[in-house]
Amino acid sequence: MKLLKHLTGYMPVSLANGLIGAGSVYVFTRLLGAEGYGRFGLLLAAFTLIQTLTLTWVEASAYRFAGMAPSGQPRSDHFRTALELMVRSLALTLVAIVIYALLVRQDPVMLSGAAWIFVAIVGSSFLQMALETHRADQRVGRFVSSELTHRLGGFALGAGIAYFMGLGAVSPIIGLAVAALIVALREAPNIIRQAANGRFNAEKGRAWMGYGLPIAFALILDVILSVADRFLIDIFVGKAAVGAYTAGYGLADKTVLMICAWAAMAASPLLMEAYERGDQQSVQKEAGNMVRTMLWLGVPAAFGLALVARPLTEAMVDPSLQAQAERTVPWIAFAGLLNGLLVYYVSESFNLVRRTYLRAALMLVPVTVNIALNLILLPKYGLMGAVYATVASYALAVLVLGIAGRRLLALPVPLLDLARISLAALAMWPVIYVLPDWGSWPEMFLKAGAGGVVYGTISLILNIGGARDTLKALRSA
Repeated sequence: MKLLKHLTGYMPVSLANGLIGAGSVYVFTRLLGAEGYGRFGLLLAAFTLIQTLTLTWVEASAYRFAGMAPSGQPRSDHFRTALELMVRSLALTLVAIVIYALLVRQDPVMLSGAAWIFVAIVGSSFLQMALETHRADQRVGRFVSSELTHRLGGFALGAGIAYFMGLGAVSPIIGLAVAALIVALREAPNIIRQAANGRFNAEKGRAWMGYGLPIAFALILDVILSVADRFLIDIFVGKAAVGAYTAGYGLADKTVLMICAWAAMAASPLLMEAYERGDQQSVQKEAGNMVRTMLWLGVPAAFGLALVARPLTEAMVDPSLQAQAERTVPWIAFAGLLNGLLVYYVSESFNLVRRTYLRAALMLVPVTVNIALNLILLPKYGLMGAVYATVASYALAVLVLGIAGRRLLALPVPLLDLARISLAALAMWPVIYVLPDWGSWPEMFLKAGAGGVVYGTISLILNIGGARDTLKALRSA
């Protein structure tokens, strides 16, 4: 089973991302404090917004168009075109950084992050182009080694800079920037070598822009759904509340989103390969495997996070942020599941048929609703108003894009599997409820472990999500 092989291959990246997401909350809420962690959340949001706005379209096109030709064929024009488009886009990135610096010039900490955000974007964009090519060509080992070095190195450097040099909120961004540059330099010779004999293809460039720019616009709108509310929280509530919100996101949203991304890393190249062959039966099979895997892993993760929110935040979050973060985790966990399904599955219909401009236009609906709900709910409910707005907006996005996407390419919607998976996940609640409230780490490990055993046992007995079939395949392997 090729999907199982890819899931196993990409597992180290998924585990590392989960550990880094939780570890960042544990380490940086303590090293930076409430307001410092809030500033870091705003810096990270600015980094994500600027990179998505100016460079993601090249990365997405590099992946999609690399997958349209066999990896064994010469692709020098492809890499030359990708490099030139990326270098040209960096000029726009610099303009965006200058605008950001002007907006935050009254805050020395936020201003000091501008240069490091630019360095991080340069390094991570060149690296991401290499990673997307590895993924399209199904070179799992090379993808995993580079991504692990980038993620783990960035986290370790950021923590070290914060602890030993005391540079505060900008420390994690510095770590991310330096690690991205190091790994990008490792990948650069391969890309430059392949691009050396190529020529910039203007027709290809126009095709890339037609495909990638709408993706970038759609993703920037998705990013606005994810991070723009942090700026509104800062205005209405304050930076400490931004810190609590960022901590909740780091524990809940990132964990569930990471699981969905893991399934997509493994399944998306197989789905794209089937679509390019014109094999509709294989498209339905690979898409069904993809969404069932996401649901089988993502639904119990969201339920589990909601059920252990109190001991989880006691263990992972600095006491100054713990109470507010605890309230946000259950809601953000389910928002993360909706976000994962939106980005990694529902959007595939638009990406495969290359109607990305329609996806971008439709994303305006949930983004507009999100901003309106934040403006209405934040003054009334404080931090939780932003949380409610996020969940409602993601649910609307999945509904709107799901209905429109089925008219382009009808991917499976396994409602029966979702119902069975949800019932199995709900079965964790009575077991977790009767276990003792020891608090912090002991309670979290006890309840998470018990919930996992319950869900896994029911999945195997009822073969939910093909769990029993997967176990047989692993035994055969």
